[in-house]
Amino acid sequence: MNTFMRLPRILLATASLLAAAAAVAQINDGQPDPGIAVPERLDLPYALGFALDNNFAIRQAKERIRQQEGIVLEVRSAQIPNVSAAGGYQRNAEDIGSNGRDHAWSVNITARQVLYSGGGVTAGVRAQQQQLDAAVLALQAVINDTLLEVRTLFYTVLVNRERIKVQEQNVELLQRQLQDVKNRFEAGTVSNFEVLRAEVALANAQPALITARNDYRLAIEELRRSLGFTNTSEASLTRVPDFLGTLEFRPASFELVSALATAREKRPDLQRLEKLEAAAEQGVIASRAGYQPDLSLFGAYDWRMNSTGSSNLSNARDGWTIGLQTTWNIFDGRATAGRVAQSRSFLEQTRLARAEAQLIVDVDVRRAISSYQQATELAEASKKVVEQAEEAVRLANARFSAGTATQLDVLTSQVDLTTARLNQLQAYYSYNVAVAAVRKAMGLPDELTPAGPLAWPMP
Repeated sequence: MNTFMRLPRILLATASLLAAAAAVAQINDGQPDPGIAVPERLDLPYALGFALDNNFAIRQAKERIRQQEGIVLEVRSAQIPNVSAAGGYQRNAEDIGSNGRDHAWSVNITARQVLYSGGGVTAGVRAQQQQLDAAVLALQAVINDTLLEVRTLFYTVLVNRERIKVQEQNVELLQRQLQDVKNRFEAGTVSNFEVLRAEVALANAQPALITARNDYRLAIEELRRSLGFTNTSEASLTRVPDFLGTLEFRPASFELVSALATAREKRPDLQRLEKLEAAAEQGVIASRAGYQPDLSLFGAYDWRMNSTGSSNLSNARDGWTIGLQTTWNIFDGRATAGRVAQSRSFLEQTRLARAEAQLIVDVDVRRAISSYQQATELAEASKKVVEQAEEAVRLANARFSAGTATQLDVLTSQVDLTTARLNQLQAYYSYNVAVAAVRKAMGLPDELTPAGPLAWPMP
């Protein structure tokens, strides 16, 4: 029976993420295609799909599942008959041969089946199966963490791109203000001090623009790392895709009690510890099996020949053997008692780790909800501030043209508008990240990835 058919529905949802990503990320035999070029346009769904197949943390988690599957096969081999073959040939000097025989050969085939092992074999298989289920849940946790990171870094690229626009708008406003002041100075309506002040304001705006452009470049590189994009060709090093998407404020709703209940039910890291606890319980049973005898059934067939000079098969003797074999360590120096004590301690450690993880999850959800509430309030407040700052700039320019306001009033209003726009960008960025963080804290998959019960073909 397929291993994954026995897993909970949430694990089948994980499988669908990986199957759907294959059509998006252009993979080749489970390995990232070194020929993947930088796309003309890059949106968030494509970035998430690409990361599912190329992010190194996800790929390592897949390999850990493959490794654990091999362990399950190895342990399960004790439940089925084992067949072995042995053969040998010996040639002696005539002086030391037995009864004048100078050479001998033998062939043996033996089959062995464990009938009883005190429950140790069965417990070992069950423990490793639980470990395999835990590895799949670990993959789900890695996917959730990675997709949150990709989404956050994609938002970081968007917010830094918009910051560049805000700083460029600020520079343009200050350039127009400088030109207007110069015109007034030539007309004799303002002093040279006003021109100097406008030039200083324009110069002070340049570092912020330079910093914003650098932050944008660095954000792109961080996103590339998280995606697992390894193409380092000359074209890829210099090409930047057109990032699609905007930071919007779309109100969502989360309630603390239901969020905590959902997290306790769906967080893959908690489910993984449950599997590890079950595996540890089976480990105790396997250790206690050392107190019990084991019983095996065996059957063998032998071909033997001892001869002088002739190796004719007609001179060979053959026959079969069948029987039962048992061993029982009546006293092993308390080695079994030591193994049982270790297993019980490991089980208790696993239970404590699960209880601690439960507390960590609760705190994680509460922290995420609190950050979401803060981000929501800031996003709502930022909209009104930008509108007011834009109106303040309009009025300041109108009053300055009419001679009822100073140049300082105009510059101050422009600085306030730039600050308001940057605050709004930061608020929208924080809000979108907070929403994604709450979903991840609750154990929910990314909202842009499919969650249907599709089969997962292991790479």
